[in-house]
Amino acid sequence: MLKNTIEPRSEKMRSQKMSHTWIAHFINHHCYVTFITGCYSCQWKLKDWEKYKLGSCCCSLREQLFFPFMIISFGFSMILLFVWVETSNEYFGFDWATYLTTGIWFYWSIVLLSLFGILTAYTSLLLVLGFLLVWEGNKLYLHWCHKILILLVTALAITLLWVLCKLWRDKWLILGLSLKIFAPYWHLACITLMIILSWPVSYYLVQLEGEARYRRCMMPYYEREKTKRCHILTRLKALQIVVGLPFVIVLLFLYMMPLGIHSPCIQDKENLGPKPTFFGHRGAPMFGPENTMMSFEKAVEHGAHGLESDVRISYDSVPFLHDHDFKRTTDIKEVIPSAATRSEFFTWEFHIDSDAGIWFLKDKPFYRMEPLSEADNEKARNQKIPKLRDLLDLAQKEKKYVIFDLTTPPPKHPHRNTFVRLVVSVILDSKIEPHLIFWLPNFDRDYVRYMAPGFQQVGRLYPLDQLSKENIRIINVDYKELFYNGLRDYKAANITINLYVVNKPWLFSLAWCSRIHSVTTDNIKLLSEIDHPHFFMTPRYYMFIWLLIDGISAILIFAIFYFHW
Repeated sequence: MLKNTIEPRSEKMRSQKMSHTWIAHFINHHCYVTFITGCYSCQWKLKDWEKYKLGSCCCSLREQLFFPFMIISFGFSMILLFVWVETSNEYFGFDWATYLTTGIWFYWSIVLLSLFGILTAYTSLLLVLGFLLVWEGNKLYLHWCHKILILLVTALAITLLWVLCKLWRDKWLILGLSLKIFAPYWHLACITLMIILSWPVSYYLVQLEGEARYRRCMMPYYEREKTKRCHILTRLKALQIVVGLPFVIVLLFLYMMPLGIHSPCIQDKENLGPKPTFFGHRGAPMFGPENTMMSFEKAVEHGAHGLESDVRISYDSVPFLHDHDFKRTTDIKEVIPSAATRSEFFTWEFHIDSDAGIWFLKDKPFYRMEPLSEADNEKARNQKIPKLRDLLDLAQKEKKYVIFDLTTPPPKHPHRNTFVRLVVSVILDSKIEPHLIFWLPNFDRDYVRYMAPGFQQVGRLYPLDQLSKENIRIINVDYKELFYNGLRDYKAANITINLYVVNKPWLFSLAWCSRIHSVTTDNIKLLSEIDHPHFFMTPRYYMFIWLLIDGISAILIFAIFYFHW
C-alpha cells in the first residue's frame, strides 16, 4: 500500500522537474533572442518574432537594399583600422604634422586608433547580431538609429580613406611592407577562420539540402503546385551554390596562397646578415628632450652606433642643433609670445637662454614612454639648445659617427650663401676624426670633398649611375621608398644603406632580414634588446607548418560537414 502511494508522488515530482527544466530552458533561450533582437532592432519586448521560411529571404526588400551599406561600412572600417595599426611606426610623425597644423600637441594618432577600433567593433557587432538572428530563423529589421549610424560610418570611412590617399599616400606603402612580414601569419589566421566558418556554412547547406529533398518527395502529392515547387527547388539549389561555391573557392585559394608569399624573413639561417647598427634620431628622444646633449648621451648609453641631428645657423653665425622653430620644444611662447618662431632669426645668446627641456616633461612626445628617474627629470629640466660643436666633442670622445641634415638659412640671413663653408669650418676646428662624419647635405659637395676628403659622403635615393659618378657608397633613405625602388640593385652594387626612421620591431626585423646595414631610430632601447629578427623562419619549417595546417584544416572541415550531413 505504501509502495503504491510513493510511486505516484515520485512520478509527479519527476514531471514537475522536467517541466521546470523545460520552462527554464525556454525562458533562457527566449531572453537570449530578446537580447540580440533588442540590440539589432531595438525591440525589447518578450514576444514571438516573425520567422522566415528556409529558402526564402531573411529580410524585407528595404532591408535587402540597405544590407550592402552595412557590409561596405564594415569593410572600410576594417581597412582603416588595419592600415592605422600597421602604420604605427609613423605615429610620432603624424602627431608632429598635426601639431604644425593645429598648434596643439596631443596623441592624435592614438585618438584615431581608438576611433577606428570603435567603428570596426560597432559594424562587426551588427553583422554578428544579424547572423545570430538568421541562425534563430528571425527576420531582420535593423533599427533606423543603426541605419543612420551605418551611413555615417560609411561616409566617415570613405572620407578618411580619401584623405589618406590624397595627403598621406606613401603610408599605403607601409601596408605592403607589413605583408612581407605578416603574410604567413595572416594565412594561418585565415585558415583558422575558415574552420570556424565551416560550422555555420555546413549547417546551412545541409538544412537547404534537407528542405529540397523534402519538397521533392512531396511533389507527386501536390501536382497543382508542381510549378511553384520546382521554382522553390531552383531557389534552394541557387542558395546552396551562392553559399557553398565561394566558401570552396576561398578555401582553395588559401591552401595555395603560400606559393605567392615571398617574405625576406623566410630564409635559411646561414643567409641571415648581421644585426643592423643604430643611429640615434636626434639622440634618444624617448629618454631625453630631442636635440639636446642629454638625449645624445642617452643614445650613447644605449649602444648607438652613430648620432643623427638637425643643424641650423643662428643669426650670428653659430651652428646649433634644433627644429625649424621654437614653438614646440622651447618656452618661447611664455617668454616672447609675439616673437617670430623661425630659430635662425635669433642670435646664439637668445638660444642659450631658451629652455629646451620642460616641454619634454610636460608633453611626453611618445606614447607609453618609460618614466624617468628623479635624476633624469632634474637633468631634463636644465637642458639648453646645444651647439654643433658640443655634439662633435661627444662623438669624438665616444668614437660615434655623426650624420645630420643641414637646412638652408632663410632669405636675408647673413649666411644664406656661405652656411656650408661655415659648418665645414666648425667641424674641422673640432678636431673630430674625419671618418666619423657622414656628410649628408647635397650642397657644395665638391668644396666639402676638397676641404675635408676624409668625410664619408652620403647620398639619398639617387640612381646607381649618379652614385657611381659622384663616388658615393653610402645612402640614407626613407624605408618606404627603398623597399619599392630597387633594394636588390643597391645591395648588388655593395651600397651601404641606412634607413630612417625605424621604430617598430617588425620593421626592424624586416630590415635585418633584408641585410640592411643600419637604421635611424627613436626607439633605440627597444630595438637594441632584439637579439634575433621577429617572425623569422626557415623555408623548410614554413613548408611544414603550411602543409600541417592545410591538412588539419581539411580534415576538420570535412569532419564538420560530415557531422552535419
